[in-house]
Amino acid sequence: MILFNCDYSEGAHADILRKLAETNMEQTAGYGEDPYCEKARDLIATLCHRDDLDIHFLVGGTQTNFTTIAAALRPHQCVLCSDSGHINVHESGAVESCGHKVCGIPSPNGKLTAQQIDEAWHAHWDDETHEHMPQPKMVYISFPTELGTIYSRRELQEISDMCRYRNLYLYIDGARLGYGLCDKDSDLDLPMIASLCDAFYIGGTKVGALFGEALILRNDDLKTDFRYIIKQKGGRLAKGRLLGIQFLELFRDGLYFRLATHANRLAVMIRDACRAKGLPIPVFSGTNQQFITMPDEVLDELRKKYGFAYLRREDAAHSTVRFCTSWATREEDVLELLADIDRLC
Repeated sequence: MILFNCDYSEGAHADILRKLAETNMEQTAGYGEDPYCEKARDLIATLCHRDDLDIHFLVGGTQTNFTTIAAALRPHQCVLCSDSGHINVHESGAVESCGHKVCGIPSPNGKLTAQQIDEAWHAHWDDETHEHMPQPKMVYISFPTELGTIYSRRELQEISDMCRYRNLYLYIDGARLGYGLCDKDSDLDLPMIASLCDAFYIGGTKVGALFGEALILRNDDLKTDFRYIIKQKGGRLAKGRLLGIQFLELFRDGLYFRLATHANRLAVMIRDACRAKGLPIPVFSGTNQQFITMPDEVLDELRKKYGFAYLRREDAAHSTVRFCTSWATREEDVLELLADIDRLC
């Protein structure tokens, strides 16, 4: 079975495993207070072109999301997101288990707009009964989105401006940040993202690491006592150096971006080959997630050999599925998939 169902099927890049083995018997302080985490924080801050960032390492994306949101919001406040946002549909109500409602906004392409955010703000504050409803205080977006789409610099600037105008925090889920930044159509980079949002994270789990996310806090209001919140939410890894070492390896010579570029290139091969066969592409993406509509009979045959994710039914005989490449996907596996699609279609 060849898997295209997610971007965390494999373990970790060999450079990371090698460095973890080399440092295995070293004695260091715990909970992220070791030299490796410190060097990784300095390196990430340098890449962001800022010296005012607090950087924390957590194990996974869901943990990072609910910890950040719980720390930012007061008990009566809520977070706005796309209706397809990860915190809304794929985290078992983790944010809401911490007492904060997630308010999904319809967005067919997975992206929010500044106008939608303003409308949601007005929907709350223009209602004379607003004190009976959760108060919007944070906007959550993903880059790239759950549908593989990306925000342009102009779109993110408009969202950032609106959030500041309406006194809302802007938080970016970067579980697949590398794949978004390395999209050939992207005009965003780490310094721009760091300047436009209050908090974001760089995903390692899906881009070459064994596990781990690097959370970056820019807004001073979010920094106070944040390590207390991480501990309370179960996110303080005792052997914290395991996280720092991985991010040092990913960023010391651009490995992170090379791995993301590799995955995107193979995913675009799938996209372009399917378009050439006349298969519908409901959402255009230049990242490692590609959504293709195919006849159900073709999908039944492909399932005998390949793993992929089901999205939705389109009609009585067609469904849309997701093919997801990763930092470790082999080009020969993609070519084999495309040959089978060509044969079956």
